[in-house]
Amino acid sequence: MRRLTLLLAAVALCSCGERKRLPTEGSQGPPDPEATFSRVLGEVFLPSCALRGCHAGESPAAGMSLEAGAAYASTVNARSTQRPELLRVAPFDPDRSYLVKKLRGDPDIAGSPMPLGRSLGAAERQLVIDWVRRGAPRD
Repeated sequence: MRRLTLLLAAVALCSCGERKRLPTEGSQGPPDPEATFSRVLGEVFLPSCALRGCHAGESPAAGMSLEAGAAYASTVNARSTQRPELLRVAPFDPDRSYLVKKLRGDPDIAGSPMPLGRSLGAAERQLVIDWVRRGAPRD
């Protein structure tokens, strides 16, 4: 009986604390060194976001152009218009990057998750998260 009590106490102690994040949330292990801005641009922004009526053209949504020549300046260290206390991309901090929150569909976003009308695959989302975790370098 005493062993059972000790075992239950040990299990209770081990289960206390913060919620563990899933590996896909970018919290475990080093970020993928191949997560570059060029890849994010080519694999996520251009095919899914830099579309006419979205984040391209003369009047991109939220003033954020994700076209090739403007995407970096529109995202990295740029204030979000929907949540001005957050940067669109806060280097090294995906959890404080509004763009990541929008791609994940976090509950504290304004409006809809992005891209509108569909969601990114886990690999695409992780690519963006890892790029942010690497400091959002411009390569």
